[in-house]
Amino acid sequence: MVKRNDNFRKLSSRYLFPEINLRKQQFLTKHPDAKLISLGIGDTTEPIAASIALALTDASKSLGTIQGYSGYGPEQGLAELRQKIAEKIYHNRVKAEEIYISDGAKCDIGRLQALFGPQVTIAVQDPAYPVYVDGSVLHGLTKINYLPCTPENHFFPDLRQAPRTDLIYFCSPNNPTGAVATREQLEALVAFAKANHSVIIFDSAYASYIQDKNLPKSIFEIPGAKEVALETGSFSKLAGFTGIRLGWTVVSEALTYEDGSSIKADWHRLVSTIFNGASNIAQKGGIAVLEDKGLEEIAYLQHYYLENAKIVKEGLSALNCEIYAGDNVPYLWVRFKGKKSWDIFQEFLERAHIVTTPGSGFGSTGEGFIRISAFGHRENILEAKRRITQLRLNI
Repeated sequence: MVKRNDNFRKLSSRYLFPEINLRKQQFLTKHPDAKLISLGIGDTTEPIAASIALALTDASKSLGTIQGYSGYGPEQGLAELRQKIAEKIYHNRVKAEEIYISDGAKCDIGRLQALFGPQVTIAVQDPAYPVYVDGSVLHGLTKINYLPCTPENHFFPDLRQAPRTDLIYFCSPNNPTGAVATREQLEALVAFAKANHSVIIFDSAYASYIQDKNLPKSIFEIPGAKEVALETGSFSKLAGFTGIRLGWTVVSEALTYEDGSSIKADWHRLVSTIFNGASNIAQKGGIAVLEDKGLEEIAYLQHYYLENAKIVKEGLSALNCEIYAGDNVPYLWVRFKGKKSWDIFQEFLERAHIVTTPGSGFGSTGEGFIRISAFGHRENILEAKRRITQLRLNI
């Protein structure tokens, strides 16, 4: 028999979010009549906006006609969508030819890990989105450096203490802390990468929620970033495409390996080899998102979720806790000093019937925190606030 891939043995027993679902199901088995409110996994809840839903419907219907049928599209994505992302998201700071459309940022992160191979060293923010670490381990990486991001350092790593690594995973707005890097912080990060000949993998999945116009939404707003960074983006949170699956990665023509060869050329080769392109239907929906009407509709949804975060924050203010984020992201990062994250999770689950995400699942410095998502129907958010306000947790 074939031997098991030994990299699976190096992972924790379960990925964070399936573990949350398991505990939720165990609770429901014991309390089948409980009305749980899920504020854990960051999944959007409101319907796709009208003009975008219409575009998806029309694209689907057209496949049933001779004139409208399409088979394989270009692996790098439809030219019209790439151009719209360049114009509407990046304001032409990048070229359409540098944008590669995918079935989601998470999938692209996995492909990027395959691109750079198992011999590279990496640095990740701690806490961080679990796929950066777990995906790297699955590809055989053994040299992973953790950069603590805490309230004490304003959730930005001390680069003076950071070791030199080949890759630097950086997420802004950060998932889970909600911290948005300032222009000065990103300038320092770019300078650090240049000095160390590192590549920044910049995750901008939540960038559309940034309300402060002084905060950058893309690494490419920073001079010199094209030489040391690539960026992933997503329609999941931008437009509620979590189930439709659509994202992109920008790989600049100026980004090279140490021998001067093109990283973009290798990315093109990898994508062309193992990926047949994102769904044509999803891409037509993505084009509609970036039309004027679509942008207006998704802006309403984003403000809706941010208002949800404000409501939950008001409820949390009754508890003895520290509350972070919520202004530029649709979730809250909440610390209960002296408590373990999974214990807090269980208390919210058992006493308020609210599902959260334990901060320790994002990294060791997340211990004592939980992340509370603000994705939810307004009536559930208001009920969650009521339950939280009435809580008297032993914390």
